[in-house]
Amino acid sequence: MDISLARPANVAPDQDAVALIDQAHLRSRAFGISSSDQPDYSGLASSRLKGALEENRFLFQHAVPVMETLHSQIANTHSMVLLTSAQGIVLHSMGDNDFLEKADRVALVPGIDWSEQTKGTNAIGTALSAQQAVTVHGDQHYLSVNQALTCSCAPILDPYGQIVGTLDVTGDHRSYHQHTLALVRMSAQMVENHMFAGSFPKAVRVHFHARPEFLGTLVEGIAAFTPEGRFVAANRSAQFQLGMSFGALQAHTFSSLFNLPISALFELFGSTSATPRQLCLHNGVTVWCRTEVHPSGPWATPIASPLARTGATPAPARPGSTPRKTPLSSLQYLDTGDAQLSSVIGKLRKVVDRDIPVMILGETGTGKDLLAQAIHHDSARARQPFVAVNCASIPDTLIEAELFGYEEGAFTGARKKGAPGKILQAHGGTLFLDEIGDMPKHLQARLLRVLQERKVSPLGSGKEVEVDVTVISATHNNLKERIARGEFREDLYYRLNGLVVRLPALRERSDFDAVVKKVLQSLCESCTHITIAPEVMALLQAYHWPGNVRQLHNLLRTASVMVDEDCTVRMEHLPDDFLDELRAPLRPLAIPMPTAPLAAEPPPMVPSVGAPPVPAAEDPGEDGQRLQDVTLKAMAQMLQQHKGNLSAAAKALGVSRNTIYRKKNLLPPDLLD
Repeated sequence: MDISLARPANVAPDQDAVALIDQAHLRSRAFGISSSDQPDYSGLASSRLKGALEENRFLFQHAVPVMETLHSQIANTHSMVLLTSAQGIVLHSMGDNDFLEKADRVALVPGIDWSEQTKGTNAIGTALSAQQAVTVHGDQHYLSVNQALTCSCAPILDPYGQIVGTLDVTGDHRSYHQHTLALVRMSAQMVENHMFAGSFPKAVRVHFHARPEFLGTLVEGIAAFTPEGRFVAANRSAQFQLGMSFGALQAHTFSSLFNLPISALFELFGSTSATPRQLCLHNGVTVWCRTEVHPSGPWATPIASPLARTGATPAPARPGSTPRKTPLSSLQYLDTGDAQLSSVIGKLRKVVDRDIPVMILGETGTGKDLLAQAIHHDSARARQPFVAVNCASIPDTLIEAELFGYEEGAFTGARKKGAPGKILQAHGGTLFLDEIGDMPKHLQARLLRVLQERKVSPLGSGKEVEVDVTVISATHNNLKERIARGEFREDLYYRLNGLVVRLPALRERSDFDAVVKKVLQSLCESCTHITIAPEVMALLQAYHWPGNVRQLHNLLRTASVMVDEDCTVRMEHLPDDFLDELRAPLRPLAIPMPTAPLAAEPPPMVPSVGAPPVPAAEDPGEDGQRLQDVTLKAMAQMLQQHKGNLSAAAKALGVSRNTIYRKKNLLPPDLLD
């Protein structure tokens, strides 16, 4: 039989298949198994099987839809489809009723161990031992009771190249078909691709193939990178096309594999999957590419690597090697020196894993989603899903189905077989409800019931499903005002606000320079280190940043692409709209003064591109006072009104906290906190 169909690499020809079976029989005898042994039903207890299913939830979630498709292709062939763990434990099965009864007689049922150590030579156990797809037919089975079966099995690899389970088709030996193994292999690869997409929702994913018509198919290569270009993972087809194993690819970046900086990829595709473009691989092969860029904030972080998941200590860097960047996913990393933010992080550390809901307040762009991810990654649930729902971005007509899921036929246009909701997808992990203040009122009661009873009922279903989630919510709204207006349920508010923390706006933070440095570190691609010219840094410090850290990140990302060989951001590298906004005068402040009309501190004069900086003029006020004096009086009045609180005074004046901080030497000391 031909077992080399549809296999990109590392497939044994027929003669090697015979040797593979012979080696499996030798291992079986070494395990002390007798070929006359009878079926062993001493499988896992129901509680242990439940634990195995929980441990393999991610695999199960992405494999079952593929199993259903595979089963529909082999229906009425006296066969069944099975999913197992990496240890050979059967997790799930589906098939023809007549054959399921036959499988039950040989203990081929969920909860039973089908490794070689317990069942001898069989497709599941032998595929795991040999780490390759295999067919075991008839009397090739070591146990006599299994020789009426024909089984084809393929390992399933996680995005890091580790075996996490197998997909198997088992049938009556009289219904053997030589193409079954190819079908199983392709289905296993489909599961791997689904897992790949689910593992890196925030990474930059590049899909590529030498022929454009193969993009979006099973054979396309998929590689994931961090936004700064570091390699994260690649599927089997990508490894085959790049000509390197997973281990070898870990030493590479997007630039070294595709011969251009990742910033150029952003320029080609932006943030959407645009028309495929041609790129040249490091080996000279031209491929067609499309890309998916999904950063939800200043930084996008893929799921933890196997090293991080096991809690192992990473090996020290080799002398002369480039050190890997610290993952931008922990609370500690977010602490960049601002006292307000440090206080927030200190509080959060005390409630992690204490089953206390967290509510994050803050303006748009302050990094509420990033903080939520950091809480998740620092918790015991880090290996489980982190599912984010933006309650403001989903249409009212769809948010109920998105959150709670639905059964087949629940509404017009519903997907066949239905769909699990975001709440169920977060089972075992963290559910992040962003912009919770914008959730429709009629759904708030349903959400409250889920949080209280820990059960969810999908649309169109009469049953409830238990769910275990940690809830983090976020909003830029004043929820108490919305409660007073009858727009938000008070009981839901008190259910969500176990610990309420507020992220300061960027203009209120004292660590602006550190934030700029950290953002630049995450953007460095063509330059090892990007610096900012002093006059540009002065402009950035004086700006009020209405879009906060997200706006800063987008501006610096554009500027970092524009820098010259000296890797220094200069005035000409800043976006025109940003410069136009700085040139526009600020509107006068409505603060009464006894001597003159007030105006906010004017921004520095912004020169045209390439021109030297022009100092701001000292324009006199109507009564001959310098505008500087008027500004200082306004600051003094606001500081008195707010009892020396710089942040509150700056907000009232409409200027940055840094603006007041820089002029503190000109103000009376007793006004400063």
